[in-house]
Amino acid sequence: MAKLQGFEFWRKTLKEARYVVAPMVDQSELAWRLLSRRHGAQLCYTPMLHAQVFVRDANYRRENLYNEVCEEDSPLIAQFCANDPEVFLQAALLAQDYCDAIDLNLGCPQMIAKRGHYGVFLQDEWDLLEKMVSLANEKLKVPITCKIRVFKEVEKTVRYAQMLENAGCQLLTVHGRTKDQKGAMTGIASWEHIKAVRQAVNIPVFANGNIQHLSDVERCIQETGVQGVMSAEGNLHNPALFEGRSPPVWEMAEEYLEVVKRYPPCTLSYVRAHLFKLWHHTLQIHQDLREELAKVKTLEGLADVSKQLRLRCQEEIAKGKDSEDKESGLPFPHWICQPYVRPVPKETVTNGNSQASVLKKTVCQKRALEDCESADTLSKNKQKKRSRNPKKNFCPEQKPKYIKCEQCGNPKGNKCVFSLCRGCCKKKAYKEVADCPSHGLRFKTKAEKRKAEEKEQAERSTTEVERSDHIPQPLQDSRRELEEPRLLL
Repeated sequence: MAKLQGFEFWRKTLKEARYVVAPMVDQSELAWRLLSRRHGAQLCYTPMLHAQVFVRDANYRRENLYNEVCEEDSPLIAQFCANDPEVFLQAALLAQDYCDAIDLNLGCPQMIAKRGHYGVFLQDEWDLLEKMVSLANEKLKVPITCKIRVFKEVEKTVRYAQMLENAGCQLLTVHGRTKDQKGAMTGIASWEHIKAVRQAVNIPVFANGNIQHLSDVERCIQETGVQGVMSAEGNLHNPALFEGRSPPVWEMAEEYLEVVKRYPPCTLSYVRAHLFKLWHHTLQIHQDLREELAKVKTLEGLADVSKQLRLRCQEEIAKGKDSEDKESGLPFPHWICQPYVRPVPKETVTNGNSQASVLKKTVCQKRALEDCESADTLSKNKQKKRSRNPKKNFCPEQKPKYIKCEQCGNPKGNKCVFSLCRGCCKKKAYKEVADCPSHGLRFKTKAEKRKAEEKEQAERSTTEVERSDHIPQPLQDSRRELEEPRLLL
C-alpha cells in the first residue's frame, strides 16, 4: 500500500483531526492520552522520545512506546528529538509499526535541548534538517511530520516551513512563539505567523499557542485557516477543554486515576505531576495538602490526597464560599478546571519618581552570580547542598568542564582508558576483553584468571595420571581390591 501524503494522510489516517493533544515530556503518557480522547481529543502525540536512547536501549523502547500500544489510543504520532539523520532514521524505523506517523521535534526551547543540541536549537541548520526529513520521508513507510517554533520575521518563518515541506514533511505544527518565549517570558503566540505559513504551504498545518478554551480553538481556526489546533498547558489544566466544559477538578482527577489503574504501569512521578496541574489553584489555598501530595510514595496515597482535596472543596461549597473566589481573580471557583495564566514580569519603580513605573527590557532577569557565595545569595536548593557539603562550589567558572564521550556524547570518564562514558566503555571492553580501572571493569583480568585456573586444573590432572603410572603392579592390584565392594554372603 502506497504511503499517504499531505491532505490525504490528514483525511484518511488522522480522520481530519482538529483537536490535538501536544507531545509533552513525562505528561502525554498513555493514561493521559486516553483521558483526553474520552473528552474530545481526536489526535494525540507521545511524549518526546530521545532518538539515540531509543535506538540503543530496549528497556526505553518498551517503557515509552511498545508497552503503551492500545486500540483506543489511535491515531497516534510518535515524536523524537534528534540531530543526526541516521540515528533519527534508525529510531523511526523501530517505532513506525507502533504509530501512524513520526514527528521531528524542532520546537523544544528548554536548556536541556540546548545542551543536547536538538529541538528549536536546530532551526538555523537548514541543510541538516533537510537531510533528516528527506531521509526519513524516503525510508519510512509512515509519513514524517515536524513541529516548529517561529522566527521573529514572518518571511523567514515562511521560508523555513517551505524548506521542510520540500524536504518531505507531510504535516506541520507551528507554535507561534520564538525560541526565547518561554518560562516567565512566554508571552502571546503570534497567529499572524501561523496564518502566513498556512497560506504558503500545500500540506496540513496545526496551530499551537494561546489555547485556553474551546472558543479559542474555533477562533484560531477561523483566523489562521489551519486544519487543527494543538493544546498543551490548556489540556493539562482541563482535559475536557475540547468538549467545551469546565468540570470540577475532582471529576477529572478521579477519572484519570481510574485510567491509570486500568492501564498499568504508569510512572508515579507522571501521576503526581498531573494532580499538581489539575489541583493547581486549590493547592494555593490548602498548602498542607500540597506538602502531603509531594511526599506520598504510592498511587493509593496520591488518590487519598486527591480525595481529601475534594472533601475540602465540597465543604466550601456547602458553606457558600463560591463568591469569595472572585477576589482571587479566577474566572471560576478554584475547584473548577480552568487555565493557569503565568503572571507577567513585575515592573520596577524608579527611585522616588512619581511618574509611574518604568518597565525594563523584556529579558529574563537572572540572579547575579554568587561571587561571594554567601548564604543570602544562594537559592534554597543550593543552601541545602552547602549544608551537606560545606566545600561545595557553585561558581560556574570554576566548575569542571566535562569532555564528551567519543561515541554517544555523554560525559566521558575522566580516567577511562578508551575516553568513553561507562556504557560505551563497557561494550568496548567486553568486545576487546580489556580492563578499565576507572569504570571498575575487569574483563581481561577475569579472563586471565579463568585461563590460569584451567591451566592449573589441567596440570593437576596430568600429575595424578603420572603418579598412577609409577605405582607397582601388586600395589595397584591390592588398591583395586580395596576399592571394589565386598559381597556379603
